[in-house]
Amino acid sequence: MTAAPLEALPLDLLRERGSAKWRTYPRDVLPLFVAETDYPLAPAITAALHGAVERGDTGYTPGESGVRSAYAAFAGRRFGWRPDPTRMRSTGDVIMGVVEILRRTISPGDRVVVTPPVYPPFYEAVPEAGGVVERVPLVEGAGDYRLDLDGIERAFAGGARALLLCNPHNPTGTVHTREELAALAEIAARHDAVVVSDEIHAPLTRTDIVFTPFLAASAASAALGYALVSASKAFNLAGLKCALMVAAAPETAAVLRGMPEEIEWRTGYFGAIAAVAAFDPESDPWLDSLLAAIEANAVLLDDLLAEHLPGARYRRPEAGYLAWVDLTAQGWGDNPAKRILTEARVALHYGPAFGDEGRGHVRINLGCSPDVLREAVERIAALR
Repeated sequence: MTAAPLEALPLDLLRERGSAKWRTYPRDVLPLFVAETDYPLAPAITAALHGAVERGDTGYTPGESGVRSAYAAFAGRRFGWRPDPTRMRSTGDVIMGVVEILRRTISPGDRVVVTPPVYPPFYEAVPEAGGVVERVPLVEGAGDYRLDLDGIERAFAGGARALLLCNPHNPTGTVHTREELAALAEIAARHDAVVVSDEIHAPLTRTDIVFTPFLAASAASAALGYALVSASKAFNLAGLKCALMVAAAPETAAVLRGMPEEIEWRTGYFGAIAAVAAFDPESDPWLDSLLAAIEANAVLLDDLLAEHLPGARYRRPEAGYLAWVDLTAQGWGDNPAKRILTEARVALHYGPAFGDEGRGHVRINLGCSPDVLREAVERIAALR
């Protein structure tokens, strides 16, 4: 049975929020840039946080917060994969985890492959960990984006020591197949390289698409990979600061265990409380309704672009609520989001921030009401 779409909160109520989405721009701007959603929290999360506040339970995060076992059960239900909770450690957020893993798996000056267009903080995380970014862009086909496995092999053969994978991919919404991930692992194994997989968008995979965790793709991927996971993107919990670093082999798990305790102390206690509630089966119906709302908006955007901006190129994302739209045909320059913000009063994520491949593109947040999405596209179309 298909879940009913979740309804977004009213715009006047959303404008009372104090988060980045609602405080970065003036009130007349429709904010569809940063990855926050406009829906009410899952009831189990609201209840858990209210309970903690009522108890005055605002102290330090315990070593055993329940997040690891909760995620293992969630992954079993949603992805058919049950990772070992004893091979996980928590930290504040996914990028913190990426940096700490890279610090322990590369040497200063080593090259780390990224696959643009890709999440902009990847370009900062690699040098923060002591590495140097090596770009191997995705290959754009007739209907999708795919990893350039030959290009990745050349990068590893040339000395790159790691790959920072986005799985599912932000901003294109690509869900890499099991076969691609297994092939990537074989390439990395041949060159004694490491793959660090950011899987924060995995819970947002469309119901008609199969998500494969990198660590579950093959024996090789389990042996050499690390994954970063969090409830923050799907359940809108970014400000609460909780993510998990996941390993699947004794050797990689030993790398996580060898990290200083301070890395785990960075986990927000409210983040842990909220994540346990998010990963609980009680929150599954809410997540199903969220997926229905996102899918409806993804279809709506397709229709709106065809009606109002027929030159735009857009592929419905296989995962996530972020739409990657090519506006090159409009002739609005390399960074069309600038003109859209100034003249249409709609804030979209700048395409070039994702890499050179983002020139002429924008990223649109679909995690809003259909009415807000419709108004945003109509405002943009008025610039033509």
